[in-house]
Amino acid sequence: MGSIVAIAGVKNNPAERDSIIIHKLNNNHKHTVNIYTNTSQKVLFFSAQGEEGNTYKFLLFRQKGILVKQSKIRNRETTVVSKPEKGHYYYEVFSDNVLIESGTIHVQ
Repeated sequence: MGSIVAIAGVKNNPAERDSIIIHKLNNNHKHTVNIYTNTSQKVLFFSAQGEEGNTYKFLLFRQKGILVKQSKIRNRETTVVSKPEKGHYYYEVFSDNVLIESGTIHVQ
């Protein structure tokens, strides 16, 4: 069962809100995957950690399977997606070519 994290930011006009909603579809107990935003909702961060020396591949897709971002990071490093456009995304995280986490991200 996945977890849902909803994060909202406020623009200058309180009636206008930006938010990024992250829904993890599966979790791996050997690895910790963190996906989070900054307070202004303009940057999406991805980090992962597990056994020392592991490398992780982060893939971010738009609707229809269009690859938007691909990053390789080492254990405890972070990668950034700056100013993601509004819409629905799907992400996958791999370690040693094994899928360890996937989920959806909705930017509104």
